[in-house]
Amino acid sequence: MKKLIGWYFRVSLILRILVGLAAGATAGVALWVVSQSAGEDTAALLRMVEPFGTVFVHMLKMIVIPVVLFSLVSGASQLAVQQFGRVGIKVLAWYLLCSFAAAVVGVLLAMLINPGSGIDRAQWEAMVPSADVAPDRPAPPIKGTTTLIDMLYRMFANPFEALAAGNFLPIIVFSILFGLALRVSIERAQDPAEVQRLSGLIGMVEACRDVMFRLVGWVLEYSPVGVLALTTVNFGRYGPNIVGPYVSVAAGVLAGIGIMVLGVYPGLLFAATRRNPFAILGRIKEAMIMALVTRSSAATLAVSIRTAEQRLGVRNKLAGFSLPLGATINMDGVCVHLPMFAVLAANMFGVHLTASGLAVLVITTVLASIGAGGVPGGSLMLLFVILETMGLQTEQVAMVVALALGINPVLDMFETMNNVTGDLVCTYVVAENEGLIA
Repeated sequence: MKKLIGWYFRVSLILRILVGLAAGATAGVALWVVSQSAGEDTAALLRMVEPFGTVFVHMLKMIVIPVVLFSLVSGASQLAVQQFGRVGIKVLAWYLLCSFAAAVVGVLLAMLINPGSGIDRAQWEAMVPSADVAPDRPAPPIKGTTTLIDMLYRMFANPFEALAAGNFLPIIVFSILFGLALRVSIERAQDPAEVQRLSGLIGMVEACRDVMFRLVGWVLEYSPVGVLALTTVNFGRYGPNIVGPYVSVAAGVLAGIGIMVLGVYPGLLFAATRRNPFAILGRIKEAMIMALVTRSSAATLAVSIRTAEQRLGVRNKLAGFSLPLGATINMDGVCVHLPMFAVLAANMFGVHLTASGLAVLVITTVLASIGAGGVPGGSLMLLFVILETMGLQTEQVAMVVALALGINPVLDMFETMNNVTGDLVCTYVVAENEGLIA
C-alpha cells in the first residue's frame, strides 16, 4: 500500500486530474445511460459520491479569502513608490492596460460564444453539487447583479465585516490600499526602529502568504478525487450533453489567449517600440514553455528574469522589480478565463448582463486577477470573487466551480503562459522607452 501511495504522488498532478476527469465522465455517463435505458435509480449512488466533490469546493472556499488577502498585501507592499518613481508607475500602467485589454477580450468572446445558452435551466439545476439542495428543487433566487454605483459603494465597506461575510471586493480594495500604505510608511520613515517594525510586518504577511501557498498545494493534491466525484455526479445527472458547455468554454478561453499572444501583445509591442514584435516573442519562448509546463508564474520567475536580461537585454534593476511584481499582480490569462465562466453562470441561472453589468465584470475581473498570487489553480479560486459579485447564491457558485474543476488544469497551463508573456512584454516595452536596454 505504501508503494502504491508513493507511486500515486509521484505522478504529475495534471495527469492525475485529467485521469479523474476522464474516469468521472465515463462513470457518470455509464450511470446516466443505466438510469435512462434500464430505468434504474442511480440517485442514491450519486448522493454517496457527491460529498467527496462538495468537500473539495468547501476546501477552495476555505482558502480563497486568505490567499487573496495576503497575496495582495504582499504584492502592493513591494511597490517601491519613491525609489522607482516614473518607471514604476509605467510598469504598473502597462500591467493594468494589458489586464483590461485581456478582460475586454474575454468578455467580448464570452458574449460571442455565449456558453451554456439554449439549455433548459431545469437541467442545470439538476446538477447543483450540494448535499443541501435536492436535484428536483429549484435553485435559490439570484440576489441581483451589481451596478457600477453598487460596486463603488461596496469597494469601501468595513474590511472586517467583509472578511466575515466573504465579500471579496472590499477585501481586494482594502488589501491593495493597506499594502501601499505599508510601503509608503517604510519609505517615509526616519527612525530605523520604525523601518524595522514595518519591514517585520511585511515579512509576517509574506510568511502568511507562503503558508497559504503550502495549504493551496495540499488542497490541490486532493483535487483529483474532487474532480472525479464532481464529474461523476455532473455526468451522471445530466449525461453527455454537458460536454457542450465544457467545449465552448475551453474553446473561448484558448481563443482569447491566442488573440492576446498573437494579436494584442504584438500590436502593443509594435506601437510602443516600432520593432518586429514576433522576433521579440521568439526570444522569450523559453519562459513561455516553462510557464506552460509549471502552471505557475512564480515558479517561472527565475527563467523569466534570465530571459529578460540575457535574451531581451533588459537591465537587472528593472527586470528584478518588474517581473516579480508581474508574477503577483499581472494575470492576463485569468482576465480572459473568468468572464467565460461568468457568462456561463449568467446563462445557467438567468442573470441578465446589462452594459453596466459587463463593465462591472471587466473591472472586477481585473481587480480579482491581482489576487491570483502566481500559484497553480489560482484562477479557479478567483471564480468565487467573480460569481459572488454577480449575486449568485452559495449553491449556484459551487455548481459553476464544479464545472470549472474538470477543465481548469488544461486551461491553467495556457493562462499561465499568457501571464508570463504579458509580464515580459510589458517589461520590455518600459525598458525600451526608458533606455534600460543593456
